[in-house]
Amino acid sequence: MEALRVAAEMPRIGWRAAYLLRWKRRRMLWRSWRSRHQLKLVRDRTARISASDILAFVVQRNEEIRLPYFFDYYRRLGVDHFLVIDNGSDDGSSDMLAQQDDVSVWHTDAGYRASRFGVDWLTYLQMTYGHDHWCLTVDADELLTYGGIEFHDLKALAGSLGRQGRIGFGAMMLDLYPRGPLDKPRYSPGQDPLEVLQWFDPAPYRAVRQSPMGNLWLQGGVRERLFFPTAPRRSPTLNKIPFVRWSRRYAYVNSTHSALPPVLNGLYDGPGGEHPSGVLLHTKFLPEIVRKSATEKQRQEHFHTPRDFDAYYDHLAAAPDLWSERSLKYKGPEQLLELGLMREPEW
Repeated sequence: MEALRVAAEMPRIGWRAAYLLRWKRRRMLWRSWRSRHQLKLVRDRTARISASDILAFVVQRNEEIRLPYFFDYYRRLGVDHFLVIDNGSDDGSSDMLAQQDDVSVWHTDAGYRASRFGVDWLTYLQMTYGHDHWCLTVDADELLTYGGIEFHDLKALAGSLGRQGRIGFGAMMLDLYPRGPLDKPRYSPGQDPLEVLQWFDPAPYRAVRQSPMGNLWLQGGVRERLFFPTAPRRSPTLNKIPFVRWSRRYAYVNSTHSALPPVLNGLYDGPGGEHPSGVLLHTKFLPEIVRKSATEKQRQEHFHTPRDFDAYYDHLAAAPDLWSERSLKYKGPEQLLELGLMREPEW
């Protein structure tokens, strides 16, 4: 495989950098605590959370079509309670959320980008409800998979990681897509999106370790190939740390791509690395992406410099064919293990 292996060693952090990172983390926690005023509680079922429960934290907007399968998938995988922030949905998904017995719901109309793309809101919920729980933080278009998933749910994964003294589990985000124009397939709520999105780019991927936090920066794949061929450094970051034994002292920095304290960033060393890891199957490219791209271009809420990505949205709105001769058909987690895109935990 063409993916580069990343050394697991974390960069040395001097006393000054360590001091500055501690204060950065404290500022983020304080900022997140203040963001609670932007959240309106819609359905509070948190009293049902028990000490051993696995929790999922999600920010969503207008994902009514995805949520039925999303909940079914993660319930089967062992999530006990979902804590969901609805960011101004107008498609009926907020009503759907309120009807789920294992979901607590908050609503906000505040700006997604201004909240560090939802991280402020999530961190508030994590520090309030997630302390000492294994917590999964994912988007509605992300399905976590890993080696042995057929026989080992998230509780088993947490047990395996705990026995090895690990406090979390990293993953690569892998874009799945159809063959042919993006608006050609048909998708129904509750359907497995992998029945529609059957292809992916197996390579190339590249990763570097960044200072001072030691966070990985993994890029490549289909979005870089099609949308950023002449500006690869602007292509999406593909590494995440989605599953963590949470502490109220922790804070995500940039989505779940990086976190503080820096020890959290050492949990994932990329494709070909030594640490156990998974893959987040990214189902972004369902046919609705064509319609949504025009809307998101107008909202300007998804990038630090949104206007720089107008061409990206225009390209998606034209319903391109993402398939190429290098594309592989997705066959399951064993295939991803063989390709070196993830590493199976020790069961």
